Amino acid sequence: MTHHAARIFPTARRKAPRPFLPAMGKDWLLPLYDPVTRLFGVRKVHAELAQRAGLAPGQRVLEIGCGTGNLALLVKRRQPGAEVVALDPDPAALARAARKTARAGLSVQLDEGFAGSLPYPDDSFDRVLSAFMFHHLDDGEKRAALREVGRVLRPEGSLHLLDFGGAVAHEEGKVARLLHHSPRLKDNLGDGIPALMREAGLGDPVESGHRVTRVGPSTFYRAGAPGADH
Repeated sequence: MTHHAARIFPTARRKAPRPFLPAMGKDWLLPLYDPVTRLFGVRKVHAELAQRAGLAPGQRVLEIGCGTGNLALLVKRRQPGAEVVALDPDPAALARAARKTARAGLSVQLDEGFAGSLPYPDDSFDRVLSAFMFHHLDDGEKRAALREVGRVLRPEGSLHLLDFGGAVAHEEGKVARLLHHSPRLKDNLGDGIPALMREAGLGDPVESGHRVTRVGPSTFYRAGAPGADH
């Protein structure tokens, strides 16, 4: 198996081909991203997402919206025999991911790009993962991203997605109220994400689990490749 060394990104932002919502909402908040995610216990749900994905040696795994690389690195540590590729539109976040990857001595391919126009061939990944990224996209971007996921998944592949929303979004609390009032988060309510997955042609989309954590009510989703019987 051929492994790719992490690409080194400059810390200064290059001009993006189109705007995007940064990991912390504002560029200047990026240094707080890792401390905040540790504080809110995101690593635990990242680990559960990786477990639900059924990772195995020899698989090609893509994370879309990887931010500073925490999930991609966790996946590589858990399954060293998998080829891990991580994509994000933010070169500043990717630069942090590259530094962490180098310090850990792990082989992860880091690519700059958008989920709605993935720079990979058809049928090229066994698993696609996404964690707390989907709500950063507007409606059109969500639909484009899911179509692209379907395109790059191999016939027996699957998408494993974690985000705010789903059935647990009706719990009381500040985050639940935010879900109902934010235009980007509102799409995640109820059957919103599985409905978009079905529209994109993904196979048998389901809510596979729920967690009410310190980051808010969150749901795990799973869908197969288009046309596959999962």
